Parts: sequence; structure tokens; C-alpha cells
Amino acid sequence: MTSNRAETTTPGPAGADNGPAVSRQEFDALFAAVRTWGRWAPADRGAWNRVTADHVRGATSAVRSGRVVPMALPWNTRPGPDNHRPALHHMTDLGDVEAPEPSTHKDFIAVDYHGKAVTHLDALSHIAYRGRLYDGRAAREAVDAAGARFGAVSALGPLVTRGVLLDLPAVFEIPWLEPGQAVHAGDLLAAERALGVTIAEGDAVLVRSGQVRRRRELGAWDSGAAGAGLHVDAVPLLAERGIALLGGDGDSDVRPSPVDGVHSPVHALAVAAMGVPLLDNLDLEELSGATAEAGRHEFLLVVAPLNVPGGTGSPVSPVAVL
Repeated sequence: MTSNRAETTTPGPAGADNGPAVSRQEFDALFAAVRTWGRWAPADRGAWNRVTADHVRGATSAVRSGRVVPMALPWNTRPGPDNHRPALHHMTDLGDVEAPEPSTHKDFIAVDYHGKAVTHLDALSHIAYRGRLYDGRAAREAVDAAGARFGAVSALGPLVTRGVLLDLPAVFEIPWLEPGQAVHAGDLLAAERALGVTIAEGDAVLVRSGQVRRRRELGAWDSGAAGAGLHVDAVPLLAERGIALLGGDGDSDVRPSPVDGVHSPVHALAVAAMGVPLLDNLDLEELSGATAEAGRHEFLLVVAPLNVPGGTGSPVSPVAVL
């Protein structure tokens, strides 16, 4: 498998390109090359096992100003081309249910969060490839109607580590990457050089495509059909660096997929092969401005998923601390 993108090529709005195409045979070879099955215990924490107490202490050195930047999208109850299953929110007590003093106000929320509209974390039970979850566990044996017995979000717990923002629109001086534009390893390396940051073991890597800005300025589109994201040829670089978490303002996969017969190949490589949970649908706009203002693109990242036994992931509201 080879990429036709030179490291200096600028991904931009003219002529979005999700290629080169990758055959299933090439993809299977890549899956085997980045696979880390059998490496860690407990296995259902996957790459989060890389984040030791030393990593956490080291990550705190990235905190200088103390500025806290939230990265969650607003709870979205409105249907749209990128929100086929809107979140639910309604009031259950308007101060007229319980005896007064004090009066109380209560509400109900619910969400089918695996999609394009809710900021969420994908646990290791979320993705199987050729019937196997991470660590080679048979998906049919590990996940049923009651939930996941392996790779549940409850096994992950919270993550505190160094975060790195690869702000591609800032690097290439464009407002955003167009839907369908693939990001290659050369683009990530170019971003490291331009931003003065190097991805290291145990890092959380956040890739900004500008998708949230594009939606705000031009309106919603079906980002499940066309979205900027990583080409599979970028994944070996991230595997080599030993990342703990991958996230973005989309869902990390370029769409449409360049891999024949695999609709979410980066999900398969990250979650099922490498044991790397994913953060999907982040709002990285404020963080983009904050890191540019600070002149540095590293920070302390805090991700605290809900403790849902058997859950395949969780809505989250991650924060960066600069």
C-alpha cells in the first residue's frame, strides 16, 4: 500500500480526495502489522495501559496558564442530515411534583450516542473486525443484548494524559478540510514540524479538520457519507509512536472509505487492532484558538466517561488544561 501524497502537499478545499484506494488484502496486512493483541493486562483497557502514573505527572507539566477548554458539542435534540437519532431532553419536575420548600426542577436525558452528533468515547467493545474484538476476543461471545463482557467502557475508567492538537487547517492556512479529504502520515508529520510538537508514547492525539467551523458557517451535511479524516496509511505512524487515544472533530475516518468492503477502517485499526479508544465529534474550535494564542499545541487532557457496566462507550465532555 502506498500513498500518492507528498509530505508537502496541502490538503485543501479544491478537489477533496479520499484515496489512494486500498484493497482488502492490503488492509488485512496493515491490521496484522499494527495489532497489539496479548500485550497488556487488563486487556480491555488496551492502550490506556500505556498511561502510567509517571505519564500523568509528566502531563501536568503542560499546564502553565491554567486555562480550561471544553471540547464537547452541545446536546443536540434537533434532527438533521448529521443527526438521524437526536438526543432526548425533557423536564420531569417543574417545581410541582415534590412538596415545596425548596422546590425542585428535574429533567430526563437519553441518547443513542454512537453517531455524528454527540461527543463520545468508543470503548474497545464498540468495534470488531472479522468477528474479533481487540485482543482476539470473539465478538459474539463477548457482546450480547445485555451489553459487553469484555472491553466495556466501565473497564477504561478516566484518562489523564498529555494531549496533542494537530491543527491541520492552521498548518495549511485554510478554513477547513473539505468533506472527503483524506489526511495522510505526511500531513501529520508536516503538522508536527509546523506546530513544534512531537507525538510521544501515551499521548492523546486530537486531529482538527475544521469540520465544526464548516458546519457553523455553511450548515449541516451528511458527514457519514462525506467527511474529512485519516487515511489508513496514517495509522502506522500513530502505532509506532504508541498513542493511547485518538480523537477528532469528525470520527477519525475519512468518508467515503478508501478500503474495499470496510466502511470504518481507522476504527477497525485503532480499536480492534491497536486497542486505542476513539474520541468522536469533538468541538476543537476553542482549543484551536487557545493553542494558537499560547503558542504551543500540548496540554493536559482529562476524559471521564460514564461508568456504564457493559457499555460500548459513553457520551463525554473532555477538557484540555493549558
